[in-house]
Amino acid sequence: MSLACRVIPCLDVAAGRVVKGVNFQNLRDMGDPVELARLYFEQGADELTFLDVTATVDARDTTYDVVRRTAEQVFIPLTVGGGVRTADDVARLLAVGADKAGVNSAAIARPALIDEIADRFGAQVLVLSLDVTRSDATASGFVVTTHGGRTETTLDALAWAREAIDRGAGELLVNSIDADGTKEGFDLELVGLMREISHAPVIASGGAGAATDFAPAIRAGADAVLAASVFHSGQLTIGEVKAAMIADGLDVRA
Repeated sequence: MSLACRVIPCLDVAAGRVVKGVNFQNLRDMGDPVELARLYFEQGADELTFLDVTATVDARDTTYDVVRRTAEQVFIPLTVGGGVRTADDVARLLAVGADKAGVNSAAIARPALIDEIADRFGAQVLVLSLDVTRSDATASGFVVTTHGGRTETTLDALAWAREAIDRGAGELLVNSIDADGTKEGFDLELVGLMREISHAPVIASGGAGAATDFAPAIRAGADAVLAASVFHSGQLTIGEVKAAMIADGLDVRA
């Protein structure tokens, strides 16, 4: 676990707008990504994650112009995922201001992509995004999905995470589809299992509904906590989340 845990707002973007749903369904408009990125930077976010949630489904590249305009407004690490299929895609993202690239569906289809990105840019640039749902079909009880949670694979989530780390993934973004948008708290069991098998940092995602939900995810093994709808709706600010984490005895970044 890192010395200071990170709080990361997530911008799920479709057609140039931030969207949010429940369990990856019924997406609704939440605002302009550039404006929200600037707001969260000013509130004290440690990093930002930008996910083009329909790029893979639509078989297109991510929205590079939106990424560039976002990067011009914030001066904290920016991770971009969605539609990343090649190492050249990562090069383009870095060129328009991204600091890290997230891969999911393309890496599952062709695991060598992880090696190629890590070999060319270093593990610190590569974030493996795992959209995970519970399943009795795998040994761990969790399976990974692709295409924005629309397609369930037969891959055991823990086994895939181990393989990806061995291939060079520098960080795991672990999103619980079952908890996503429910505001009932993070899936602490999933976070704990990922912590057990990973020497790379683990980002917990999916389910935050109150300021008090974040500290348990860190104590379960996450190095960082990511949320979307509670920030986009104005229900919580970054400062309120950090204050609650400090009150729980955790070290957060200034």
